[in-house]
Amino acid sequence: MLIQESHVDVPTTADGQGTMRIYVFHPTIPGYPNARFPGVVIFSEIYQVTGPVARFARQIAGQGYICAAPSSYHEFTGPEPLKYDAEDTDNGNKWKITKKLAAYDEDARLSVDHLLSLPTCNGRIGATGMCLGGHLAYRCALDSRVKAAVCYFATDIHSKTLAQGKNDDSLERAGDIQGELLMIFGKNDNHVPPEGRDLIRKTLHEKGVLFGFYEVAWAQHAFIRDELSKGRYDPAITKVCFEMLLELFGRTLKLDLGEHDGKKQVIEDVC
Repeated sequence: MLIQESHVDVPTTADGQGTMRIYVFHPTIPGYPNARFPGVVIFSEIYQVTGPVARFARQIAGQGYICAAPSSYHEFTGPEPLKYDAEDTDNGNKWKITKKLAAYDEDARLSVDHLLSLPTCNGRIGATGMCLGGHLAYRCALDSRVKAAVCYFATDIHSKTLAQGKNDDSLERAGDIQGELLMIFGKNDNHVPPEGRDLIRKTLHEKGVLFGFYEVAWAQHAFIRDELSKGRYDPAITKVCFEMLLELFGRTLKLDLGEHDGKKQVIEDVC
């Protein structure tokens, strides 16, 4: 599927810093100008919408989803991507815990609002992201309008250290998630250690969230970043995880399942 790329600058209020740029990756089908597609908010890592994040967005858009990628650090810098160097890594990590939690949530809400405002959006919204973006996709799923979220190696959920004050409420609010989650981690991810992953999984179970949880053997943090990944990029596993994303989004965003019948599923105990 072909793609058209653009951007829009939307006003923000939670941070008092003016506007946020949203990069839009829109699928097109020649001869069908009124075709409608689901929307997906794509949250970036601490470096904003870099080349790898944009390529990730294009891959999803090419499967028939309108992708909106917000620049998360509009309070502190321009919309351009940060560099994968020591200075901008320090900046990204500093701004991650300087930005207000309410501002992160407003960014997500505005991104969803923008997708729903498009006449070419079918009204069904998903979210995904990597690293910081994995956590932000999780928080985006707190919005009842979001039907599904795929969170790649979501940082800081287990430690409650996102945003100003380093005391977010993401785990406490897990029960607010009405859509379906897919949490993806590497077994060797030292940013989210085993006990952190166990805490996330246990909490999602206890809160009654519908979710899948995938820990990839041998994979490290940021294993889907196809450039400057510090030797961690694994294209084979990245492909498998992308197919899992497409399965979830295809089932929840492209199909119209109607209302749940309210019946509890009974699993027959057979070999």
